[in-house]
Amino acid sequence: MQLDFTDKRVLVTGGTRGIGRATVAAFLQAGARVAVNGRTAQSTTSAIAALGNMAKLVPAPGNVATEAGCKAIVAAAITGLGGLDILVNCAGVGDAAAIEEVTEAFWDDMLAVNLKGAFFCTRWALPTLRESNGNVVNLASDAGLMGDLGAGAVYSASKGGLVNMTRAMALELAPDVRVNSVCPGYVDTDMVRRDYIDKAYDPVAAERALMDYAPMKRIATPEEIASAILYLASDHARYITGSALQIDGGTTAGR
Repeated sequence: MQLDFTDKRVLVTGGTRGIGRATVAAFLQAGARVAVNGRTAQSTTSAIAALGNMAKLVPAPGNVATEAGCKAIVAAAITGLGGLDILVNCAGVGDAAAIEEVTEAFWDDMLAVNLKGAFFCTRWALPTLRESNGNVVNLASDAGLMGDLGAGAVYSASKGGLVNMTRAMALELAPDVRVNSVCPGYVDTDMVRRDYIDKAYDPVAAERALMDYAPMKRIATPEEIASAILYLASDHARYITGSALQIDGGTTAGR
């Protein structure tokens, strides 16, 4: 199945690292023009330079944790691309904390980035997406489909909210705009290595535990998640909306 996004206009939030960066690269390879969002102008510019093909890349820096930040990011993307066909809400944070360690600031930051950001980026992109009969893909998690001891209650709450928000948006915006989510398990990104492997007492054992967690006995690559995002954003998925696509090596199959 060949995915062709020639001249499609795409905004990827959190597009400078991990899954977001792999998603930007995949859209570029498929012919799209892509607005890349990073939290700062410097991180965004550096990522664009590293990705190459700068003629098809537009910087859209800003912090998705505030409505004003989301509005500015979307405006930069629309101005730079001349419109918008696809929004990928990929920006997120994943710090885990025990309930007794959670502060109000921790809660607010997690929900602001992972849930509020996706909502307000979609809200401000919506008029343009309606014009193009476009679609939205939200990066959720297997922790949004089940309780996840390793991820913690706050992260699980943010991703569970994102999965159900996706469903509600899909109902409200049909038939004009499709809205779907992807729900990865552990993915080999710098964030996962930082939060779950490198800071562990025994990093080798920690990495082995993550691999053993999935029935497939490994963790995913960012490119595997990007492929699923592109599928949901493509015309091949034009009858799919409100879905939560599990890409977790089987972790949620028996839970």
